[in-house]
Amino acid sequence: MVTHHLLKNNSVLNTFIKEIRDQSIQKDAMRFRRNIERIGEILSYELSKKLNYSIEKTGTVLGEKNTEVISNDLVICSILRAGLPLHQGILNYFDTAENAFISAYRHYTKNDAEFEIKVEYFASPSLKGKTLIIADPMLATGKSMVTVYEAIKKFGNPKKIHIVSVIGSNQGINYIKNHFPENTDLWIADIDPILNNDGYIVPGLGDAGDLSYGIKL
Repeated sequence: MVTHHLLKNNSVLNTFIKEIRDQSIQKDAMRFRRNIERIGEILSYELSKKLNYSIEKTGTVLGEKNTEVISNDLVICSILRAGLPLHQGILNYFDTAENAFISAYRHYTKNDAEFEIKVEYFASPSLKGKTLIIADPMLATGKSMVTVYEAIKKFGNPKKIHIVSVIGSNQGINYIKNHFPENTDLWIADIDPILNNDGYIVPGLGDAGDLSYGIKL
């Protein structure tokens, strides 16, 4: 798996990442969602450089012009609910892409330190031979991402997988490397060093779903 860590090079992305981590700015849920969306747009722009292109002819009022445009059959799959703002940012750039949605959440079996990932909903077009983009803002342990991948295989094998995430941990990245195809690309804004005992990224930013849409029961 190839990892593209965008914050290794300075850009306007730095500002958006700083703001989604800032506890005072996080209180504005609309701003938090919009920043996640903008991060998704930046990650999508970088991802687009690795897609396939073909020439299309365009007629103007004065002549014709050949332009290379994306030729991949894209499917964007976001992990509910935290993935929705990120999904929208990706869709803003790949507006003709098909869309899929899957639920995945931590189910604690005994205590706050032990959990399993539950998948209860998946809506998707066929994935056979397509380019799949899996969107989840937080890549903590990597278990959710792997569970989602195992669940969607029955909808067909994509020819290429791109994972788009905002913040991840080294542990989570190493985990998914062992479970995804070798030619998978990970597009991630920033990488934090550790997880705490509860499996949350440190320093991270908190629960992206709660910050976007409010605390759940």
